[in-house]
Amino acid sequence: MRKKIPIIVAGAVTGLCAVLLVLFGNPLNMGFCIACFLRDIAGGLGLHRAAMVQYLRPEIVGLILGAFLTALTAKEFKVTGGAGTPLRFLLGMLMMAGALVFLGCPLRMILRLAGGDWNALVALPGYVAGVWAGTFFLKKGYSLGQSRAQPVLNGYLGSLMAVFLLILLIAAPAFVFFSTEGPGSQHAPLVVSLGAGLLVGVLAQRSRLCTMGAFRDLILFKEGHLFFGVAAIFIVALTGNLITGKFIPGFASQPVAHTDAIWNFLGMGVVGLAAVLAGGCPLRQLILTGEGQGDALFTVLGMITGAALIHNFGLAASPDGVPVAGKWSLLLSIVMLVIIGAANIYRPGTAEKTAGP
Repeated sequence: MRKKIPIIVAGAVTGLCAVLLVLFGNPLNMGFCIACFLRDIAGGLGLHRAAMVQYLRPEIVGLILGAFLTALTAKEFKVTGGAGTPLRFLLGMLMMAGALVFLGCPLRMILRLAGGDWNALVALPGYVAGVWAGTFFLKKGYSLGQSRAQPVLNGYLGSLMAVFLLILLIAAPAFVFFSTEGPGSQHAPLVVSLGAGLLVGVLAQRSRLCTMGAFRDLILFKEGHLFFGVAAIFIVALTGNLITGKFIPGFASQPVAHTDAIWNFLGMGVVGLAAVLAGGCPLRQLILTGEGQGDALFTVLGMITGAALIHNFGLAASPDGVPVAGKWSLLLSIVMLVIIGAANIYRPGTAEKTAGP
């Protein structure tokens, strides 16, 4: 049990920070949401003009820099890349496509459930199904290749980008676009958001916290180590919401959510499958970026690009539901993920088998 303490602490602190961030100004059930925050950053940089979701979220900056500083201190900062990098960029875009149909990443799915949003009860089986589908490809030998050492500067790019975002945030409103209403206008003070991100970044790096990994390991190895972290997030967030009066059970009228069950299920299914093929959930991709992994950085950049394109083409869901074009794009995403999974299965005699994602 002692070995599980770091992952439980990381999950508990993440859940507590999520509750506190809402109390300090973040949208309800959105103390942390990697997909939503990357979407807001895309808007804040002017990559899309959905006026209600534009802000440079300091939590993202903190997560990357926290992981970066901790990896350096622990001598775990390794500059690697080159393992299916273009495909990882595409996987990031597809992951975002699923998240913006559900309106949240796997971390927000847990927080929505802890806030009483029963739409997340529909999305959770979808996420597990997506992860299960991904393990099918892993069992068959799926791999995007072996990451290799890269020039040192490559490993610092993610952290330098985070610092650049922080500079822009401090300089605001110059050079950026910020929402004056809607979710993008709701945020905790910079110091609080940045501090929470740094703290969670440190703990997630040390504990390897990953929502996808939690379910993948349960399915593949019957190993529940990472799942203790996910459970801790839920328990602490649920307790915090009950204490602060933020637990509002039901399907209808939930904050930044819709009740279209089928598309909530499929949206998170896409996120789960994409996360397995990319080697980590959205949160884990940020932590790996801080550790110097260039492939994770390209996955994150793919998510930001995906968010911009999805909003520019009107594919994202809203509290009113999922647009027809968004439904078709999600179905296309499923087809593309299956193709990526099948096309990268190692077969004896075709290529030298390399390490997985």
